[in-house]
Amino acid sequence: MSIDGLPELPPDAFRKQDNGDDLAFYGAPRLVTHIDEAAVGALAACYRNLLPQGGRVLDLMSSWVSHLPDDGDYGEVVGHGMNAVELSANPRLSRWFVQDLNRTQTLPLEDHAFDAALCCVGVQYLQRPLEVFCEVRRILAPGAPFAISFSNRCFPTKAVAVWQSLDTSGHASLVRLYLERAGFGEVSASLLRDGRESDPLVAVVGRA
Repeated sequence: MSIDGLPELPPDAFRKQDNGDDLAFYGAPRLVTHIDEAAVGALAACYRNLLPQGGRVLDLMSSWVSHLPDDGDYGEVVGHGMNAVELSANPRLSRWFVQDLNRTQTLPLEDHAFDAALCCVGVQYLQRPLEVFCEVRRILAPGAPFAISFSNRCFPTKAVAVWQSLDTSGHASLVRLYLERAGFGEVSASLLRDGRESDPLVAVVGRA
């Protein structure tokens, strides 16, 4: 697996245990949330402060829920994911598309068309993160935020090796590295939940 642009990572950084077809793995709908209620609430609060009202939002690696605040009023929310049933069940999405980002990184979206992008609990599965993040930067308006959030849960056979070798602080540093190498600025990390009374949750945000 190529690690062009990330020479400090080991050669097998993006290896995963299960090299089978990802679309087949995610073929059965999973209508569950992958973080608990308190973490969902913290993420919604983060989005409330971050996302512009009336803006166009890309929800990358989405599912049947987007964790957007109930009082958020967005011009359009475009969802990307791996399962059509899940995406079609998401009431916040204006439209959606299915795409395996480990096979095809180019997004079928126009340049500078979005005012924000989100990726919740999915970054650990990306085998070509720089290519994907560069595509996200391409479709974002200048200064628009890209918010990547993650917890301590994953499908271990599908998470890349470097992710599984790191702790929470290491995950935040890795996502920061992805963002900075992809050309994002003003990168910051926030601990939204510390894990003592709910799932831990971290958000790393960069601006196009």
